Amino acid sequence: MSLITAGETHHAATSPLDAARHQLREAAEHLGLSEPEARALATPRRELTVTIPLRRDDGSLENFTGYRVQHNLSRGPAKGGIRYSPMVNIDEVRALAMWMTWKCALLNVPYGGAKGGVTIDPRAYSTAELERVTRRYTSEISHFIGPDRDIPAPDIGTDEQTMAWMLDTFSVAAGHTVLGVVTGKPLELGGSRGRASATSHGLGHITLAALGSLRLDTATATAAIQGFGKVGRDAALFLADAGLNIVAVSDQYGAIHNNAGIDVAALAAHVDATGSVTGFPAADPLPAEQLLELEVTVIIPAAVEGVLTAENAPRVRAPLIVEGANGPTTPEADAILEARGTTVVPDILANAGGVLVSYFEWVQGNQAYWWTEEDVAQRLRSQMLAAWNYLSQRSSRDHRSLRRTATAVAVERVARAHRLRGLYP
Repeated sequence: MSLITAGETHHAATSPLDAARHQLREAAEHLGLSEPEARALATPRRELTVTIPLRRDDGSLENFTGYRVQHNLSRGPAKGGIRYSPMVNIDEVRALAMWMTWKCALLNVPYGGAKGGVTIDPRAYSTAELERVTRRYTSEISHFIGPDRDIPAPDIGTDEQTMAWMLDTFSVAAGHTVLGVVTGKPLELGGSRGRASATSHGLGHITLAALGSLRLDTATATAAIQGFGKVGRDAALFLADAGLNIVAVSDQYGAIHNNAGIDVAALAAHVDATGSVTGFPAADPLPAEQLLELEVTVIIPAAVEGVLTAENAPRVRAPLIVEGANGPTTPEADAILEARGTTVVPDILANAGGVLVSYFEWVQGNQAYWWTEEDVAQRLRSQMLAAWNYLSQRSSRDHRSLRRTATAVAVERVARAHRLRGLYP
């Protein structure tokens, strides 16, 4: 079965979109989906590309490109983050939107998948300039989004302030405050307690559950974490509190290593003061590419896509990989790791805590009733572990990897919803 569209050539699956299509193709074949059904699931429902002009603080003009892709709407309104990065392009956004569809389906959250982004390096622009970019981008996609249509959230390069600007821009145009148009908002604007750390804490719960499943003792386990941003930082703090020894951490500027263990709280304070993990006095510098190859119990890639490849996968020595980032493992690397018996917990489960608590935030906003932080934490843990237990049991029953099983479960649920709704004439 081919999901390659007209005009494309089949090549090694290394880009995020290639990887997403590869995973869908394998699931569709396993489920026995027809070619038209598979193509429908491979093709985004809607795509929007916009131009965003910016008048800079010095009076000069620049133009940026923004995107919003709604991959699937069969199970509910679209849901997905907004990414600000110089690497953003339409194919990356398509892939991330597809993964969001599977993530929501796997967690049984009543959303479809979406993703958006602007091709900009936010570090190179002032707060006032980023506000103007955000408001213009929101204005351009405003007919595309809404609390019952498509609900954006923060992602790489964006935060709760970005969401506050989006909420205000959309609400001004609507003529009234629309709290549900975005999630990941400040608490003062209807945000949910626990949302900022949700992805990290969900990742932590899954990591501990996977260690237990493999009968690996948390008290003696060691971890290497690639990325010390929104996901990696709080995941490192969570796992350190749970007893894991964090021996290596990296960010976009470099990596550090200490076999005796890194004081994660002290490292966080160092990053707050300097902007990077590099130069942390209680650890040694480490070539960044070596972090994924360290002899540790668990590796957590929590930065960007495509970091585990056919080139470095044979040198991975950790028995467990838990994907904090979206798409960090290429299909070629996946095949190598599976053949070697390495357990890989896929991104669509491992980092799903963020979309789960975004759903909680949306529900709270619709009810105008906000939960306590303890309520959010308990519900997050309960639903993440329920999804893990179902997935691990089905994986064992079917003798298939966690990723193959997770993707098949999610695709099956979306395909079933698509069939039940039928085709509008």
